[in-house]
Amino acid sequence: MLMTRSTRAAGLLGGIAIAAAALFASLMFGHIPVSVADLYRSVVAYNPGDLEQLVIRSERLPRTLIALAVGAGLAVAGVLMQALTRNPLASPGILGINAGALFLVVVGASLFGLTAPTQLIWLAFAGSGLAAMLVYFLGHEPGRGISPIRTVLAGVALTALFMSFSQGLLILNQERFESMLFWIAGSVSGRSLEAVAPLLPLIAGGLVFSLLLGRQLNLLGLDDEVTQGLGLNVAQIRLLTGLMVIVLAGTSVAIAGMIGFVGLIVPHIARGLLGTDHRWLIPGAAVIGGALLMGSDTLARLLIPPREVPIGVVTALMGTPLFLHLARRVGQSS
Repeated sequence: MLMTRSTRAAGLLGGIAIAAAALFASLMFGHIPVSVADLYRSVVAYNPGDLEQLVIRSERLPRTLIALAVGAGLAVAGVLMQALTRNPLASPGILGINAGALFLVVVGASLFGLTAPTQLIWLAFAGSGLAAMLVYFLGHEPGRGISPIRTVLAGVALTALFMSFSQGLLILNQERFESMLFWIAGSVSGRSLEAVAPLLPLIAGGLVFSLLLGRQLNLLGLDDEVTQGLGLNVAQIRLLTGLMVIVLAGTSVAIAGMIGFVGLIVPHIARGLLGTDHRWLIPGAAVIGGALLMGSDTLARLLIPPREVPIGVVTALMGTPLFLHLARRVGQSS
């Protein structure tokens, strides 16, 4: 179906409406019931002595904003990876980028006692970059370039390897095990806005810069000879795109841990609504990714009250069937 500007605008507005509804639900629903009046007063006339308002401002608002930022970052990282590799199965979770970031975060926390996100962010970047280089090396076929299936297999193997190393380190360092569980399972709870505020501009900057790459990413889908003939520096665009993946995925892991499948699910949903033009696809994926993670976090706290399911479990339950469906389609077409 041909996507017109009005069709894309309607799809983007629909995504924004869904994100607004997910944000409202995230602030409203949880173990402690609150009313719309409580929510309104917590914004315009905050009273820290009121339990409901305190819960909204000190717990639900931070985790909602963090879920919005992390979901947008992971979703756009998935769009960039799929454009960069021309592989519909590519995402930071599937190709080991998140697991590589997590591994060095665990190394820093368990061996060197680092706990603040501002301390761990550089290790997350290094781990993401290491995983990206290994996947590129292992997924490359001499004389043929990058193989989509080989790349996915390399990513799955590296994810398993990095996760095993991370769990082994935590078993050897039991005093850090409980504090690091949230990074292993993925969660946006227990993080204050003050702690993660220095990292949120990295996600915002990565999203803006990715949007500026939208036109060039459209051309990356063409043959390299054609893009070079159009005056596009393919190597430079690929390098910048890869750096944005590392920034967005690494920052997301440093903030919220190992949350998988958002970067796989959302790009396909966004393409269905907005088409393949990255100038529309990137903002659409950011909005839908934020909505998905806010909704997943709300569901995670309502499934087995008063306890919470890790948000990574919720996204995995949604993403695994889609991954298997996509893998089957790619296998049949290859």
